[in-house]
Amino acid sequence: MSVGVGVIGAGVISETYLTNLSSFPDVHVVRVADLDTARAQAQAGKHGVPRAGTVADLFTDPDVELVVNLTIPAAHVEVGLAALDAGKHVWSEKPVALDRQSGRKLLDRAAEKGLRIACAPDTLLGAGPQTGRRAIDEGRIGEPRSALALFQTPGPESWHPAPEFLFQAGGGPLLDMGPYYLTALVSLLGPISKVTGAGGQARPTRVIGSGPRAGTEFAVTVPTTVTALVEFERGGSAQIVLSFDSALRRVGLLEVTGTGGVAVLPDPNHFEGSTTLHLVGQDDAQEIEAQGHAASRGTGALELARAIRTGAPERASGELAYHVLDAMLAIDESITAGRTVLVESTTGIPPALPPDWDPYERTL
Repeated sequence: MSVGVGVIGAGVISETYLTNLSSFPDVHVVRVADLDTARAQAQAGKHGVPRAGTVADLFTDPDVELVVNLTIPAAHVEVGLAALDAGKHVWSEKPVALDRQSGRKLLDRAAEKGLRIACAPDTLLGAGPQTGRRAIDEGRIGEPRSALALFQTPGPESWHPAPEFLFQAGGGPLLDMGPYYLTALVSLLGPISKVTGAGGQARPTRVIGSGPRAGTEFAVTVPTTVTALVEFERGGSAQIVLSFDSALRRVGLLEVTGTGGVAVLPDPNHFEGSTTLHLVGQDDAQEIEAQGHAASRGTGALELARAIRTGAPERASGELAYHVLDAMLAIDESITAGRTVLVESTTGIPPALPPDWDPYERTL
């Protein structure tokens, strides 16, 4: 029996979620909710969803078993707790929370109620990242020992019509883009043990470059360039650069170096892409085409729904998301304190998806 889904948040990202979730036979979207009920109704009508309206109505809808929480980061915990209290499982957009206390409260509430909470990024489950993960798990580059991750852009204010939240608490390149890169690194090298960070701002204000509010100046309150040395529990380290200050665009660079070679993995913010292996003693690189499904955002909610029905653990778990949040907050604290900060949490590492995992197959 397919899982009934309710989507909270009818903004830009809901378009991709609703398109995909409406095409997966193991879930069916029964309601869309938003503070702007007209917007919710418009999205529901566009995607053939039978009901739309307020968030309160969604929580009392008996056909909604799984809530997909697409609200802004500052509302993730509040909405997640309300969904759990209404007896619903939760898929959350990233980050799972903005602080450790509320993030832990969210996960503990789910455990108390016997419910599931999972969290983006589900790019981790894409065919591209999963193919690279399987190659490393198979020992193609030997034992992984180090990694390099780069995300450098001028910033999103030139194209985003309402970018303020990306430059305030809960945003910045660390909390906005960090989940993609750190989640990928944890899945490849294991839980993080400690971090050392540095960072700052290129300028204290930005100007909106598109949309009806173009030309509006707003304040920047978080670091817009972050660099970090990340060390892992089972050994090895990674260097990370995340920037909204770079005129030189370098995005999606993720390399893992092992005892027998280097794997250049696809962009962790995308679901597709090949993996290239540069092996010790071999002049020619080996390119591995992505093997697996072609779906995008919403895949994690589907994988969670299947896990709920079968009793299996979900891969993009709340505990994984909390550990990544803990590491990001530790990097931020390291920037402020000027010292290495220990990461107190840990997490299990989910197994790779099999190449034949198909979101378009009916399994329930």
